[in-house]
Amino acid sequence: MSTKSDDMDERVKHLIIGNSTAAVGAVEGLRRVDREAPVTLLAREPHHTYSRPLISYLLAGEIDDARMHYRPADFYEANRVYARLGVEVERVDAESRVAITTAGMEIPFEKLLIATGGKPFVPPMEGADAVGVFTFTSWDDAKRMAAHIEEADAKRAVVIGGGLIGIKSAEALHARGLEVTMVELADRVLPLALDETASRLAAAAIAEAGVELVCGTTVDRIVAPEGRVEGVALKTGREIACDLVVVAIGVVPETGIVDGSAVETARGIIIDQRCETSVRGIYAAGDVAQGTDALTGESRPIPIFPNAYRQGSVAGANMAGGEATVNSSFAMNSVEVFGLPTISVGLATAEGEGHEVLTRIGEKARTYRRIVLRGSRVVGALSVGDIDRMGIFTGLIRHGIDVSSARELLLSDEFGLVSLPADYRKHVVRGEGIEV
Repeated sequence: MSTKSDDMDERVKHLIIGNSTAAVGAVEGLRRVDREAPVTLLAREPHHTYSRPLISYLLAGEIDDARMHYRPADFYEANRVYARLGVEVERVDAESRVAITTAGMEIPFEKLLIATGGKPFVPPMEGADAVGVFTFTSWDDAKRMAAHIEEADAKRAVVIGGGLIGIKSAEALHARGLEVTMVELADRVLPLALDETASRLAAAAIAEAGVELVCGTTVDRIVAPEGRVEGVALKTGREIACDLVVVAIGVVPETGIVDGSAVETARGIIIDQRCETSVRGIYAAGDVAQGTDALTGESRPIPIFPNAYRQGSVAGANMAGGEATVNSSFAMNSVEVFGLPTISVGLATAEGEGHEVLTRIGEKARTYRRIVLRGSRVVGALSVGDIDRMGIFTGLIRHGIDVSSARELLLSDEFGLVSLPADYRKHVVRGEGIEV
């Protein structure tokens, strides 16, 4: 049975569900348009807003709790946000415009932003509920894992997944002194972000760090005869003894609160360029949202940090009566693989279908660059080792700049802003974002 909150007899003017990057963007975008309107924020996690990419450094012991926060301690107060942390929303009644918490509290709203992010994907697997099995996407995940390492005196870990989350969790565990094996179903590490050459360089960095990488198979079951992890059995039949397992296969949009409502979903909550859903006045942003990829025209989630903030900012501005739109959303991934920096932007691994690929590799220095062109415009860029100028390429992709005049310099050490058309150089220096 649900009840209306005593302190929310009237409809909340602006309600935000979530407390990560998109929610912060929404608060700041909203306040740029309206400094006074009431804003209420609900978040399942009890923590002040924090930077999720830092959880691996927290687990590794390289930073402490105080370094985790994404905004100052007075962020909510300074922006006049009524933040109710540790309050989980179970569902949204879009027709009645009411959010209902797991405790049964009803919170009526006028306008709503859903910024619930993503949840770890854990496939059906024997032993997945055993003590010592973890996901790795939140501050509490890092705290629970650290506590288990101490309690169990863990010496060996298996990480299931060779993507971004898998690599960062493997790095953190390795830094804590555990022997780590990474298991990736694809034939190479970071298969969605890197091509074969870049993956080979990343795999070499992993091996040099002393982490075992097993590709082309996955875990069939987690061995836990007494309810505690003792090892994993791979599809190949090999068994690996371990005290800890991290399931880092990926995340899926956390859309459950709108199930059965008029809010349209596919892989995520579908939004337009204003970040508005199929229900007027209800917005979505960040990893939960599904928008249009500017390079492919495909409607899909683009779960990356800058995109989440940009969408949140646009949604917040529009909730407050502004007229903002999100343009040029596309994939971007930046990860340091055991000391080896890698960045991929846009259609970085595209081949064929009208794409021209330029590459340069420095085997000894372990550097690699790949530029993907469609006609006279850059649509993808990938760099390993030497990541200078990747901001320039990101800007070229975002703005669709004709690079005909600089084409022969794209892979050169001489390439830079001075190589580009004068009108674009002026835009970068004077225009939005100074992104390069």
